[in-house]
Amino acid sequence: MNRQSIYVIYGNDGKRMVKELLHAVKIENEITGDMLIGLKPNMVVAKPPESGATTSTDMVCGIIEYLKDCGFNRIIILEGSWVGDSTQRAFKVCGYDRISREYGVELFDTKKDGFKAYDAGGMKINVCDKVMEVDYLINLPVLKGHCQTEITCALKNMKGCIPDSEKRRFHTMGLHRPIAYLNKIVKPSFNIVDGLIGDLDFEEGGNPVEMNRIIAGKDPVLIDAYAAELMGYDPYDIGYIKLAEELGIGCADLKKAEIVELNKDTAVQKKFTDAGRKVKRLSQWIIEQDACSACYGSLVHALARLDEQGLLGRLREKVYIGQGFKGKAIEGIGVGKCTGGFSRCVKGCPPKAKDILEFLKEYVNA
Repeated sequence: MNRQSIYVIYGNDGKRMVKELLHAVKIENEITGDMLIGLKPNMVVAKPPESGATTSTDMVCGIIEYLKDCGFNRIIILEGSWVGDSTQRAFKVCGYDRISREYGVELFDTKKDGFKAYDAGGMKINVCDKVMEVDYLINLPVLKGHCQTEITCALKNMKGCIPDSEKRRFHTMGLHRPIAYLNKIVKPSFNIVDGLIGDLDFEEGGNPVEMNRIIAGKDPVLIDAYAAELMGYDPYDIGYIKLAEELGIGCADLKKAEIVELNKDTAVQKKFTDAGRKVKRLSQWIIEQDACSACYGSLVHALARLDEQGLLGRLREKVYIGQGFKGKAIEGIGVGKCTGGFSRCVKGCPPKAKDILEFLKEYVNA
């Protein structure tokens, strides 16, 4: 696998999608039969994946089935929920206790583990013992926002590998610097991002946004840079991404990335019946007809960033999106390839939130 490659597959069937992705990248070529394979999901709180907070159980089942079909049976799921919540409760609420029984895979709560201090080349960090015993670590973050660091994805997901005392210390240090340095110690072998349903701006969930995709690659810095643009941010504006690149952990320059899209999204977005109040408010600016989830999700993230910058109120008209507008010549703002006949259109299939945001900012400032 090329370290500069980012693989993307679209859809809403997590188990099928992740198997197709793994078949394309063939991680089995990097694993030998006696290796201990660790799966590190995001179970920051005891909430189901539909909330936008935790890693898809369907995706995890698909990974386990793929690995077992390849003859690998030494598999462990490791996680430590955030301070104040119970990992054991998260395992149950998120459905991982069922996965453990069904597939014979151990669940390991890092909160109950011992730990040792490691030198990250300028910073000492305590890391849980079991994490360091894993031979092949598969990082399974959720694509979502964060109230302090703007986004949380591959790099920040390693925070579940440290004890609660260290998590508290990270917050006193401002998160960005210790997150970057932690990734000098804990180095995932492969990253598979759950971009099926994430949260708009808070890692605890509550404002779920369908993005209908799974993203994968070896470089966690490049993955996070890609995730940042999908959510409407410049990667270099996210402190820990910039610092992680400076520390030599990976590359944040997306111009050097090879984006491999394995298919195109065709799943029409749901009507956000379970969406939080903020997503429902943002959706009032959208006129959609049969919009794909990946495209619609990007637009929601872009509108959220526009709102944060105090510019949403200056948007003088609603934004059109969806396959129902294919071939139509309309005076207005369209998002995505299907609205190519509009007088003003953001190209892409699907476009990134960052591109939509830049387009809308130029429009409202005109």
